[in-house]
Amino acid sequence: MWQEVIEIEGPYQFDRVIERHAIDPLNQVDLQKRLIKVPILIEEKNRYIVEVTGLGTVNKPVFKLTGNNSNQKEAQIKRISEIFQWNTPLKQVNRHFQQTDLRDLFQEHFGTPLVLDFDPFSCLVKCIIHQQLNLSFSHTLTERFVKTFGNEMDGVWFYPNPEIVANITVEQLRDMQFSSRKAEYVIGIGIAVAERDLEFEALARKSEEEIFNELIKIRGIGAWTIQNFLLFALGRPNLFPATDIGIQNALKKLYRLDRKPTLEEIEQYKHRWEPYLSYAALYLWRSIE
Repeated sequence: MWQEVIEIEGPYQFDRVIERHAIDPLNQVDLQKRLIKVPILIEEKNRYIVEVTGLGTVNKPVFKLTGNNSNQKEAQIKRISEIFQWNTPLKQVNRHFQQTDLRDLFQEHFGTPLVLDFDPFSCLVKCIIHQQLNLSFSHTLTERFVKTFGNEMDGVWFYPNPEIVANITVEQLRDMQFSSRKAEYVIGIGIAVAERDLEFEALARKSEEEIFNELIKIRGIGAWTIQNFLLFALGRPNLFPATDIGIQNALKKLYRLDRKPTLEEIEQYKHRWEPYLSYAALYLWRSIE
């Protein structure tokens, strides 16, 4: 077993982070103890579990990391830091938005970070599963999928690896209440990654336009899925999903419109929020939850 205490620059709302993770039944979260157990995948095959406990405050964040396996300890810590975006100075982001029409949102949700999904493959699969479903059933469907084909370690679930997903049949997923088309999409993602037609490490080094052009070729992946992947798998800081219904409803509420804003209007709004459009999107989503 190993432990490490890490201090970062505030503000950082860790309680908001774990409250969001607690919504997903696959996540192991204890809100009272302020901890979450995170499944970590290193080099696509080595699985570890790191327990992250919040010890500090919003303005002076401190975290205790605990792991059961000291192999690749530094890589585990690095990945935890990436997932929770500890190297992103939220003070600078918050200061920027104090000069904009989103300042009240940034005061209300002060220090809320943009947190990544636990690994890129599970992020993409989850996006496909969640397409056009309400949140409750999308979590139910994802839980069935992971607990049938994934791996469990000490009560923490890992998504199935791409090779396993590539060999699932449509009928198996249909039995879980997947539509035939959604089942084909999920299996297709598994095949693309297993056969190295899609490599996440190489993808992460590319521009957003290059990523879009590569992912859009894969059946079942549209603009909404790509935008979510860029935000929650890669943590791109200046991305604004203007076609997202939640974003449009949040803008309608913010500007007290009698209808959803047009895409042309959204273009006019968002230029004020650059270069942190992803945080504008995140706080707008939070404003209607």
